Amino acid sequence: MHDELLALVAKSLSTRPLNGFAQESRLDGESLKDAVERYEVDYAWHVLASDRLRDETVALLQAKLKHPATDAQKACIADVLKAAAAGQSADLLMSFDSDVPEKLAAMLCSGHEHQAVAEAEVVG
Repeated sequence: MHDELLALVAKSLSTRPLNGFAQESRLDGESLKDAVERYEVDYAWHVLASDRLRDETVALLQAKLKHPATDAQKACIADVLKAAAAGQSADLLMSFDSDVPEKLAAMLCSGHEHQAVAEAEVVG
């Protein structure tokens, strides 16, 4: 499951090289600093490894499951985001408003539902 989640995160990333983002900012008449602040952009590894993205993913998972996430689910989210962060190039940027939390929470919720069905079938 971990590898599937990591592949999902990697596939859903929307990153841009720092140099390209800087050129676009100049074309828009903005300084790079202003553009980074306005779009809440940071290095992809920093966004993925942030407490903010982890906490948002956990909150979305809990909302979908309608109960608190388990310690194992929280650890899984942290591990997947940490692994995704480690795989990013040092010059890639991404925004904090990415859809990574939604996609990761949805896949974890789906996995939880499949596991619950399998356990019910074993019991029944």
